[in-house]
Amino acid sequence: MTQTRPADWKNYDDFAAGIATNRLPASDALVGRVLRVNLPALTLTLRPSARHQLQWQESGERNGSGTDWYEAIEVAADTWFIDITQASRPREALTLIVNTRSLRVLAIRCRVIDADEAKGEPRVPQQFLVGTLGDDPAAASGMVPHVTRDLIGLRTHQTYSPNHTYEHTYLNSQRYAWQCLVGVQRGQGDVDLASYWQFDTDQYIFTFREFLIPVASVFFFNFASGRSTGKFLGVTGDGAIANNPAGAFMRKVSMTFYPADATPI
Repeated sequence: MTQTRPADWKNYDDFAAGIATNRLPASDALVGRVLRVNLPALTLTLRPSARHQLQWQESGERNGSGTDWYEAIEVAADTWFIDITQASRPREALTLIVNTRSLRVLAIRCRVIDADEAKGEPRVPQQFLVGTLGDDPAAASGMVPHVTRDLIGLRTHQTYSPNHTYEHTYLNSQRYAWQCLVGVQRGQGDVDLASYWQFDTDQYIFTFREFLIPVASVFFFNFASGRSTGKFLGVTGDGAIANNPAGAFMRKVSMTFYPADATPI
């Protein structure tokens, strides 16, 4: 059943304004390179030609090509947060976490769906695909991206700007709680669906899918540097689909430890 939205609940675009203030900058370091991404049933070839433009080609379960917007942010040594929108797929956005040294890849596809299709679930579902970079998948080394329980019980503060501070509590393997400490949503909070993946040591991908408004996020957590880098895909108050950047200074606040006979799911 669709949840009732409180009368004073903010739209996606209300809280997104300025939420990229503390974000790491985009880079043009990948311009001129060819990135061949091998995903389950899909091969994606990327050719960045400018800081915010790339040529892409897909073959496999989906076929297509185009020249579209992207951005690449180095979120850790040799590790890139690559976000792509495609004009031919206006309801979607694709995020790739790519390590050019280990050749490991995690892809997250977000897609806005209609309320009738959602059937009471969040309107921006996400798909996770583990892959490799380069022509030889066997050449990849190091940790394989995987679902993790490491964040369960952790509480963090995320400061996106002087006007945006949120508290996260990662409750269990499926849900997290948030509340706004500073900003237009101050005093508001909720529990939404979440996913947690580990990419490498001290490196995690955290995503969530909201119930009350149609929005989902993808964030790369680098606990070694205390930086969170991400994006939101959602529907604005006037019904437009928007893919917005976000980024924060992040710190751990507390950790809950559970007895072996009473752990969260």
